Amino acid sequence: MSWFLLLIQLAVTVIMGVYFYTQLRAQKRTQPQGKRESTKELENLRKMRGVSLSEPLAEHVRPRQFSDIVGQEEGIRSLMAILCGKNPQHVIIYGPPGVGKTCAARLVLEAAKKSEGTPFKPSAPFIEMDSTCVRFDERAIADPLLGSVHDPIYQGAGPLGVQGVPQPKPGAVTRAHGGVLFLDEIGELHPVQMNKLLKVLEDRKVQFESAYYNPDDPGVPRYIHEVFRQGMPADFRLVGATTRSPEEISPALRSRCMEIFFRALEPEEVTKIAYDAAKRADFEMNWDTAKLAGRFAACGRDAVNMVQMAGGVAQLENRNVITKADMEWVAESGHYSERPERIAAQENRVGAVHGLAVHGSHQGAVMEIEAAAGAGSGRIRITGIVEEEEMGGSGHTLRRKSTAHASAENVLTLLRRLGYADEKTDIHINFPGGAPVDGPSAGVAMAVVAISALTGRPVDGSSAVTGEIGVQGSVLPVGGVPAKVEAAKRAGLTRVLVPRENDMERFKEAGIRVIPIDHLEEALSYLLLPREVEEEKEEGASLVNAPLAAAAARP
Repeated sequence: MSWFLLLIQLAVTVIMGVYFYTQLRAQKRTQPQGKRESTKELENLRKMRGVSLSEPLAEHVRPRQFSDIVGQEEGIRSLMAILCGKNPQHVIIYGPPGVGKTCAARLVLEAAKKSEGTPFKPSAPFIEMDSTCVRFDERAIADPLLGSVHDPIYQGAGPLGVQGVPQPKPGAVTRAHGGVLFLDEIGELHPVQMNKLLKVLEDRKVQFESAYYNPDDPGVPRYIHEVFRQGMPADFRLVGATTRSPEEISPALRSRCMEIFFRALEPEEVTKIAYDAAKRADFEMNWDTAKLAGRFAACGRDAVNMVQMAGGVAQLENRNVITKADMEWVAESGHYSERPERIAAQENRVGAVHGLAVHGSHQGAVMEIEAAAGAGSGRIRITGIVEEEEMGGSGHTLRRKSTAHASAENVLTLLRRLGYADEKTDIHINFPGGAPVDGPSAGVAMAVVAISALTGRPVDGSSAVTGEIGVQGSVLPVGGVPAKVEAAKRAGLTRVLVPRENDMERFKEAGIRVIPIDHLEEALSYLLLPREVEEEKEEGASLVNAPLAAAAARP
């Protein structure tokens, strides 16, 4: 019986030996093959890295110093005030695309490293991510922004995963520790990610959790114990950039951040960017040709793209000069929209006044307002405005007349109260230009232009006015006045009338005379000019009655 058991044991031993011998030979055969494949792939990778295309013009002209960023002096100054100090803060930068938000943030961090008392070390990192491309996994398997934990059950857990040990992987918030985390298009960040990010900003660390972590397991490395107990360091300053308006950004995020605005570029500034881009690309282009980019390009990036395309056309014809015809062809081929001229007409006209508005990314604009008076039934008609507006969120929406329409009704009440209009006179106020107007800030301008049409007195064409009007003639404060004052200056005007409550000390150096007013009578005294010629009218031909005639005779 013993010899039988010995025979079986011998047979099993032989079989096992043959099996392991076969496996060993197979492994030896596959190892050289694997090495050959690895070497081949490495050579292919090195060949690919040896091939590179020429740098795009947009990368070649990327700002490398503050003077290269055109038109954002105020924004850069604000950003430096926030980051270049002893206590740097989180910040959100608002502004249209292609105006230098990312480049400004990079340069300001470099300046902050050299500022006195700064907490940023010379090695402080600048980590940039696009919020629209942040991959988010609800199971937390992968999270490049906040970090994740590789549990043992998932593929790629590594050697420690075989031992049942979860492994925390740092995200961008940890890689930005001690520096700046720049999140482009932060308004597009997933709400769940946003809430987690707010927690990180509050705690300055990232907490990880895993059902597979055992705090009493002696086989878990000490650093993993430390991460699960104390969290991963994430003390950084957040710089978020967005093209959205502040109202569309999470209030919780806004409450934790300072806010600054990068304005849209003016045509002259876009012209300079195009001119400099052509010079850096070794093309000849005169200033008049570069002005075409200022007329059609909405931002610096568009201007550079136009120059690059025009330069390509010139190269195809063996030229080194970019002509007007090249830029015009690019504008037509790319269907770029032409921006209107900003210079305002300054002749004194009856029934026409310069109003002021804010549109887009807090950009001021001068708008023409015209009025006409005629026989009727005492109504006021206003065109070119938003007729109705919606208020409220989902599930509770209110519809009301627009504030511009309400201002027109205030104007009619005021004109009747002051004796400028009656039940037999109709007034038509129009906002030409095709862009619907909303908001109460045109109230004073509407009152002035209506009185001009009723009395026949011309309006000073070198002035502009903004402000809400009350039914008793008081001038009330409005928003966006600094941008409006700047727009009036760019349009070539010499005076701006603003509500007294909107007056600022900085307006003394605005390069244009800013006059604060409290009442409509002040606006009329500054804007309405005497009639140069008193026209004799036949009896019954006048459209204004005795009170209106008396009003017209006022100095």
